[in-house]
Amino acid sequence: MSRNVLGADACGLGRAIEAGRTDPVEITEAYFDAIRSFDGWERIFARLTEGRALAEARAATERAKRGMRLSPLDGVPLSWKDLFDSAGIATEAGSALLKGRIPRHDAEVVRRATALGAVCLGKTHMSELAFSGLGVNPVTATPPCVNDPEAAPGGSSSGAAASVAFNLAAGAVGSDTGGSVRVPAAWNDLVGLKTSLGRLPMQGVVPLCRSFDTIGPLTRTVTDAAAMFSLLLGQVRPPAIEGVRLERCRFLILAEGIDRARREPLRSFESIVEKLRQAGAAIEHRRVTEVDIALGHAGNLYGAEAYGEWKDRIEADPDAMFAEVLNRFRSGRGVAGCDYVSSWNTLRDLRRNYKSKTAGFDAVLLPTSPILPPNLSKLLADSQFFARENLLALENTRYGNLMDVPALTIPTAVPSAGFMLLGENGQETRLLRVGRAVEKLISG
Repeated sequence: MSRNVLGADACGLGRAIEAGRTDPVEITEAYFDAIRSFDGWERIFARLTEGRALAEARAATERAKRGMRLSPLDGVPLSWKDLFDSAGIATEAGSALLKGRIPRHDAEVVRRATALGAVCLGKTHMSELAFSGLGVNPVTATPPCVNDPEAAPGGSSSGAAASVAFNLAAGAVGSDTGGSVRVPAAWNDLVGLKTSLGRLPMQGVVPLCRSFDTIGPLTRTVTDAAAMFSLLLGQVRPPAIEGVRLERCRFLILAEGIDRARREPLRSFESIVEKLRQAGAAIEHRRVTEVDIALGHAGNLYGAEAYGEWKDRIEADPDAMFAEVLNRFRSGRGVAGCDYVSSWNTLRDLRRNYKSKTAGFDAVLLPTSPILPPNLSKLLADSQFFARENLLALENTRYGNLMDVPALTIPTAVPSAGFMLLGENGQETRLLRVGRAVEKLISG
């Protein structure tokens, strides 16, 4: 089999195992060979878990021989963002503040995936404590962007995206608090799924903002995203996501989401919208002011909660942090408790209004990010540029977190320009079905 497995989609590898065309040990060894031969793999993986992976692969091979596979992804190698606890393996969340932190147990989603046969290749680099959408981390490592070695990779699940984009994992698991699955997925031409708050358990996951933290897969296809979502839910069989007819779909474009989009992301978005129209989809374009009002409260909400979560650890050793991330955390220390409570009361009202205004649509459409990946050197040299590009990178994705709805980004013909669909709270499967139809339209 050798290196032919590299670049294959996760479900395709699962089918090859099922058919006896290859086995999990061969696949896993091929990935480790590829990782070690990749120039700069240490910028993608914080640490490898080769002993664990090969043991899991051998067990999966035996199950396959006996016709006792646990799931369609039994024996398929995945990577994990370095904030998911893995027993006996350091989990440091991209921060020197957590250096040497070794959990005793797997995170619940890691346990579920392992119980259904997934193979754990290792832990991937990330933005420090997950508090940046750019993926820049001078403290540990900044992974490469697949489309431009001089550009930021997107964050905070930067290494997760790179591991799949550079064919060093069949799929990856990341977290998304304000866009941290979707931005790196978009900038590295992948599919990324942000789930509804609480749909997947955060037990054993290093937190940033517990009120917004979610978990989601980064994959090559929407079908893989559905299979990995099922794996993380602990469900054996993925949902059926084929069969949606676009001519029966009704979509809403948020005007707020394209107001500040730059030329290339906007051009990509508009070309797909035109394809949807030609396919017979009904498309409306309107303002839903709740999303921008919510964005105006994001500083109070994210800043206060993130700083409250980490202030003691941060202020004990602030020099250990990347200055731009430190500044972002400290932006929350001046938020008064009354303002935080007021912002949450406002957000609850905004969520109700948003749900009412978007009811009846199959999905809300946006460019995943209004910008393409900015230059890495300029980000490191110019603090104001860093802060501005970071907020712009996350502007559209944060709508999904603030409104607490699932969101799916799909790659387009324009490198690093993703196409995003927002769904209804708790309706990930429905969103994946619509996303699969859109994916086929884009690739066709």
